Order: sequence, then structure tokens, then C-alpha cells
Amino acid sequence: MTEVASSVFSIPAGNSPNAMPKLEESEASCTVGNSPVSTTDVGNNPSNANNQEVTNRNQKLTMGMEFGNLREMLTDFVQMMFVSGETAEPSTETTTLIEDITRQQVLEILSRSTALATRRGVRSISTDDLIFLIRHDKAKVSRLRTFLSWKDVRKNVKDSDDKGGGDAADFAAADDAAGVVAGPQDVASKPKNKKARVGLAWDVNSFYSVQIPEREDEEDEEEEEQNYATLQRLAAADERTRHMTKEEYVFWSECRQASFTYRKSKRFREWAGFGVVTESKPNDDIVDILGFLTFEIVQTLTEQALRVKEREDNEKNRRGGADAGENLKKRKRETGLFDPPEEGRTPIEPRHVREAYRKLQATPRSQTAMLLHNGRLPARMPLVLI
Repeated sequence: MTEVASSVFSIPAGNSPNAMPKLEESEASCTVGNSPVSTTDVGNNPSNANNQEVTNRNQKLTMGMEFGNLREMLTDFVQMMFVSGETAEPSTETTTLIEDITRQQVLEILSRSTALATRRGVRSISTDDLIFLIRHDKAKVSRLRTFLSWKDVRKNVKDSDDKGGGDAADFAAADDAAGVVAGPQDVASKPKNKKARVGLAWDVNSFYSVQIPEREDEEDEEEEEQNYATLQRLAAADERTRHMTKEEYVFWSECRQASFTYRKSKRFREWAGFGVVTESKPNDDIVDILGFLTFEIVQTLTEQALRVKEREDNEKNRRGGADAGENLKKRKRETGLFDPPEEGRTPIEPRHVREAYRKLQATPRSQTAMLLHNGRLPARMPLVLI
């Protein structure tokens, strides 16, 4: 087990967030790689019986990962937690806990996708293997398909620019930057890079050689679910950024650009366990999809932990505790995004993350019957992918 120096994450306070979240070395030490989601932490969830195997793999990966790369990964986690709704400064223990749970999920995704590829008789995993694992979450599948579609558009535009078609695009970009509104003829003359539709191998349409022509105004049920979930997150982001200053919004924009894979593919492969969990060498699409799913895990876990904390705070206020009474007597004022948590805006704690993880690991009743064996549930429940 590897012990590294603990890191204290600092988010700029006040109205001048001129720097990104940084890691400052501290004299205290903490253990990274020991899985925090044990049976005692998360409760009586039977799925934690298989956490020891994942913990051993986490320790092996942590020992092989450089300290600088680990610090950079944790910085990305802090930025993604901030974008997901965590406005206060998270502790090192909370961030490390979320990172460890996320790595556990990524290792499970790689393990299951490798098993699916083996059942198909191939060694390397494909995009269909990864999407198949999240097929029950239609909103997430739709967001992933949209992500892949726009990635294909950007790739096609880049290829067309390399072939000499970049002059028109440059002029169009210059017109847009200058605020020139193109007329109907200009719009019609510009080449349109239509967003490609990502098909799935288990879709009904894939069974037929002739496909129905797509309509531009056509939306399926998955896109409607995706739009609803996306609009909810956009509304929450709009509410947070409504009263931001210019400096605060710049900081917000920089945090939204945090990525695990963009120009960090080698570091992400090392962190995710390529070569340890699976022997196949993934292509860029696999790495990008896994990076997208990793961000989804961090966002879902942070949002659920914030809901747990909100319910806990509401319960304290309802009971009229001493701390709640003092907070209610304080003068209410308009708080900024980077104000210190003196008015009750405290960060989420490890207990909130553990409770959120326990709720996310609860097996739905609709899937319980599939796990019954002689009328009883198995002693080891499979890990639920977040």
C-alpha cells in the first residue's frame, strides 16, 4: 500500500478567482489506494463483499502511478465536483473517497466489457461493449451517443480542413467573430456537417439492411429523455451563474473544461488500469467514451451526495437544534459563489458520499427477481454501475 502526502485543495475565495484549484502539500499524510467503501462504511449492502478484489487492484494501480499524476487527477476531480454543484471547498478525504469509488466503477466497467468481448470471441473491447453496460440508463446512452456524434462531426471537419477546405471555414469563423450575420444565400452555400447518428447493434433497425430515411425534426424517446435531463442540469447551472462576476464566470468556464482524456490520454490509461484489468490496447474512441463515463460517475455521485446533505440540513433545521437555531438568527444576505462557508454553506463530507453511494448501489425491485436463486438472493450482489 502506498502512502502519499495529503493534499489540501484551495478554491479561490472572494471576488477574484484568478487561479485554478491548486494542490498544496501538507505535513499530514493519508493513504491512497485503500478502498473507502467497506461494509462498515456503506452499511449492510451485500455488494461490498467483492470490494476487496477491486481494492487490491486499486493498490496495485496506485503504486504504479506517479505522485504528480495522481495530484493532477485529484485536481480534475475537484473541478468536476465544483461544476456538479459543490460550491464549498471539499476536503482531501472527500475528494480521495470520490476518486476511489470512481476508480472502482471504472475497473468494473473495464472488467465487464472485457468479459463481453471474450464472449464475442475477440480480444479487444469495442464501443458497443461499453454502451451495452449502460443500456438501461436511456438518458446516459443518449448523451453518450450525442457526444460520439459531435466527435464525428469535429473529426470530419478536421479532415476536410486538412484536405484544403479550411479557407471557407476560416472566413466563416472570422465573420462570426466580427458579428457579421450571414444572409440566406451565404447559409445555403456553406457546407453543412450533419451530425451522424450512432447506431447500436441491438437496435431493431439494425436487423434490416434497408433503413428508413431520417428526418431532421425527428426525435426519439431517448432524445426526449436526454433533453429533459440536460435541461435540468442547464437550469441548475444557469441559476448558479446568474449573479456571477466576470472573474467568477471565467473560473467557472475553466472548471467546465476539465477533462480526464483531452491531452491526458496516457495518464488516464494509467489511472484506469489499462494493461492491468485488460490486456488489449484501446483505441482513442474507447478512451474518450470511458472518460465521458468517468465524468458522469463523478457528477452523479456529487449530485447524490449534495441531496443527502440537503436532507440532513433540512432535518436539523426541522428539529430546531442549537446549531440550526443560531444559523436561523443570522441575517440573511445575498451570497456569492466564492464566499466562505460561514453562513452554513459547508462542503459535503465523506459520510454524505458513503450514503449517496449506498443509495446508488441499491438494487431496483424490477431487477431483484433476476438475481433470485432458489428463492433467495445471492450472498454477493453484483456491483451496480453508477
